Amino acid sequence: MDQPAFHNQKDPSRERSDAKRVAARILSYAVLIFWIIITLIPLYWMLVMSFKDTSVSASFSPEWFPKNPSISTYIRFFTETDAMRWLGNSLFISSVLTFTNVLFCSLAGYAFAKLRFPGRNTIFWMLLGTMMIPAQVTLIPVYIIVVNTLQLGNTYTAIMLPMFATVGNIFLMKQYMSTLPSTLIQAARIDGCSEWRIFYKIILPISKPGLAVLAIFTFVATWNEFFWPFLVTQTSSMRTIQIGLASFKFAEATDFGAMMAGSVIAALPMFILFFSLQKYFLQGITIGAVKG
Repeated sequence: MDQPAFHNQKDPSRERSDAKRVAARILSYAVLIFWIIITLIPLYWMLVMSFKDTSVSASFSPEWFPKNPSISTYIRFFTETDAMRWLGNSLFISSVLTFTNVLFCSLAGYAFAKLRFPGRNTIFWMLLGTMMIPAQVTLIPVYIIVVNTLQLGNTYTAIMLPMFATVGNIFLMKQYMSTLPSTLIQAARIDGCSEWRIFYKIILPISKPGLAVLAIFTFVATWNEFFWPFLVTQTSSMRTIQIGLASFKFAEATDFGAMMAGSVIAALPMFILFFSLQKYFLQGITIGAVKG
């Protein structure tokens, strides 16, 4: 007598579970696609308007494909404004602040993570406490110190001084360096290495992923910084690209086409940076998710 083929029978509960899983995945993909479309529409609209003539772009007509695309808006952006100066200022300020943050915040992160000194935890928690204070609260005192007391208004120093090393970056490096093996440091101390030599020869080489994330995030943040440079600069020659775009007006009207061309130029380095170093951006999401 043949045995019943139980292996051919299907489990109804398992089929329902698989169907729910597939439905949930389809719904997730649909939500993500919808969100991607919503996010890309403003970027696409900015790109399209940058190739429109001034008269067409000022009308804000829903023209998704420019009928007569032209690069005249880009030519006007570079010829009728201080665009090259603005881009140079942004590049210089972002590069200097990236270097200073990487240097000072990595030193502070190493000290808080691996060194033992009186008041270490108290100082660290006091620094973290400053992150709870809204930036608008300290804006006026910092402005008075930098512009009125130190007389640094309308200078590169005024723009960069409050951002030479930020608490958020110190916290990021402290959390990252807490994951580094302490045995290497202890072995180097036994061999007679100074703390500076340990930091330079051991900590920095094995901290390259964390330093790369810190550098990228700092560069992006300082490149996009608007309010503080706007507050402490008065002349066109000292403006960054973000401030220059905000003041992009002519005597009679605003050239929206050239403004959008400038916006594309200002956003282009960020796109290149993101797509070329995407893995470091993803690492930055979890780099500080370690218990210190």
